[in-house]
This record gives sequence, structure tokens and C-alpha cells, in this order.
Amino acid sequence: MAAAAAGAGAASGTSAERGGDETDAGHESVAGRTEAGEAPVTDPKDAVPQGTNAVKATLSSRKAHLTVSRVEPWSVMKFSFVVSLVAFIVLFVAITVIYVTLSMLGVFDELTNMINALLEGDGSEDELGLNPAAWFSPGRVLGYTGVVGALNIVLITALSTVSAMLYNLVADLVGGVDVTLSEAE
Repeated sequence: MAAAAAGAGAASGTSAERGGDETDAGHESVAGRTEAGEAPVTDPKDAVPQGTNAVKATLSSRKAHLTVSRVEPWSVMKFSFVVSLVAFIVLFVAITVIYVTLSMLGVFDELTNMINALLEGDGSEDELGLNPAAWFSPGRVLGYTGVVGALNIVLITALSTVSAMLYNLVADLVGGVDVTLSEAE
């Protein structure tokens, strides 16, 4: 027992005690790391594996290899619904801002006047019954924006859910997608 303690004491000696002027250029001392508030880490040169399954400690980052073998369709549906709803709100606000800006600049009035001038022709009564002013009304523009946004919500949610189900079927055949996660220091 005393020999084991003496051997452990000799193995944990400083670089000066081990035989001279060896320098640990790539490693800080354990005392320096504990003073800095970090957890003490054993010097990889001093680590002695014990047992058949012992792993040598290093200062490199840890990596985990995982496989995504199943994606839950219900959670994909909820997530895609929320994302598409946020996209709808962004679309609606953007179209409203663009419409108000173009309306204040008089773009829609000029378009209406130009279309009316093209339709007048010979001066007779309007044979086609077109009303270009109604094309650019706020109710019509924002109404169509709402309809397109609602369709996007339904389609994006449905396609994402079906895609999750298809992924699960394919993952059963080929094993899924391998992902490597690493911990940065």
C-alpha cells in the first residue's frame, strides 16, 4: 500500500521533479486552472488508465454521434402552423405598408387614369363595364392578401406534416439521418 502511494506521488510530480527542464507549453498547471475558477483537469501525461475500460482524459471537445430515426408528425404540425402563421402576419403587414406607401405617392390614381384613358377610345359608352378604381381598392388588395395567406397556412402545415410522415417511412428503411454534435470549449 505504501509502495502504491509512493508510486502515485512520483507520478503526480511537477515537471521539474520528473527530470529537468521539461515545459508544458500546451497545458496549464492544475493549480493555475483552479485559481482561475475552472474545474481542475488532470494533465493528460499524468493520467494513468485503471482497468480495461478506462479512457484517457484529454482537453479536446466532446462529440456525440446521433441518428434522427423518427420525427413526431404532431409536433411538426404544431411547429409548422406557428411558423406559417407568423409568416402570414409578416406578409399582411408588408403588403399593408407597401399599399399605403404607393397610395400616398398616387401610383394607384395614375394607374386608374391611364387605364381609363386607354379604354375611352372613340368616346362612346364603356362597352366592357370595367372599373379600374375598384381593382386597387384597399378592401380588394388586403382581402386577396388574406385569402393567399390563409391558403399558405393550410398548405404549409399540411405539407410539413405529410413530409414528417414520409420521413418516418424512409427512416424505417434506411435508418435515418446521422448527426454529429460537438461541444465547443
